[in-house]
Amino acid sequence: MSTVNVSLTLLDIDSPTSAPPEALQVGKLLDSHGRQIKDLRLSVTDRCNFRCVYCMGPDVKYLPKMDLLTVDEYVHIVEVAMSLGIDKLRITGGEPTLFPKLDEFIQRVGKMGLRDIALTTNGSTLTREKARLWKDSGLHRVTVSLDTLKPSRKDAITRSHTTLKNVIASIDIASDVGLSPVKVNAVILRGVNDDEVADFAQFAKDHEIDMRLIEFMALDAGHTWKREDVVTANEMKHRIEKEHTLIKEGDSPSSTSMNYRFTSGGGRIGFIASVSESFCHGCDRMRIMADGTVRPCLFSDDEWCIRSLLRSGASDDKLRTFFQDAVWAKSAGHGMDRDDFKRPEKTMSTIGG
Repeated sequence: MSTVNVSLTLLDIDSPTSAPPEALQVGKLLDSHGRQIKDLRLSVTDRCNFRCVYCMGPDVKYLPKMDLLTVDEYVHIVEVAMSLGIDKLRITGGEPTLFPKLDEFIQRVGKMGLRDIALTTNGSTLTREKARLWKDSGLHRVTVSLDTLKPSRKDAITRSHTTLKNVIASIDIASDVGLSPVKVNAVILRGVNDDEVADFAQFAKDHEIDMRLIEFMALDAGHTWKREDVVTANEMKHRIEKEHTLIKEGDSPSSTSMNYRFTSGGGRIGFIASVSESFCHGCDRMRIMADGTVRPCLFSDDEWCIRSLLRSGASDDKLRTFFQDAVWAKSAGHGMDRDDFKRPEKTMSTIGG
């Protein structure tokens, strides 16, 4: 494709390098490592009412509202992405429930025929009425962040005053209305909440949900991540097996988690081992931030913003080529398991979960 100038926080940058003709197949997003991209993780806001210690600093500065995309632009992105084979959409943030037009967005994308639509939330604002509306509008499931089962710890980890009881109630509400399987994510930090690993497994059984334990990744706002703070998936699994017998599930090649069921009862436990056991070889994801920045790899600082193309009336063919070029540049892997790993500049809250 010809070079076009696009805007990222009001600065002009070049478009991604043109992909070769063989990558520009109709209806597909292919990277240079043979992976087809089918999962879009779209952030609809960079705002959040939590300040989780592994994610966002206490004095975060948000993007100007003029830099964020509109609901029409988010919908347009999904339409174009679907024409390239995207069939899964995860709505992320920030905290996506703070997006003023979230109801409208779910209603519109819910009619598009996507195979799977999920919402990632901290559970602080989820009500039964909202959950029912989203379910009726086409949302399939939700993922809730829950990093401790101890009320005394919740405020310290999230830097918020939403009660733990409120977040757990949102998990039960999502299950009750059929937004299932409900997935619950906990980032495990050594010396902070790693003593709760077995408790999370019991929580999964009691609430019959998919509990995923996530290795601490180098995406914290304070840039204080150290490898010794990482509790590996293998270590977490051994702790749980002291109290529960686990049976390995058959996961898809693109699964981010290694999943296990219990010998009795419902629920599952999963481990997202981004640091110790990279799953990059099966990655089928592309992320788009709330300002339209396309980031093919979570841990690479390679990114390009599509906002100017959207606002200049570019054709869908140009938008498709932009996505194909960006995805072609997707890294083979992040290398976080190597000593020469270079952490990305942006944090998870900016990029989108």
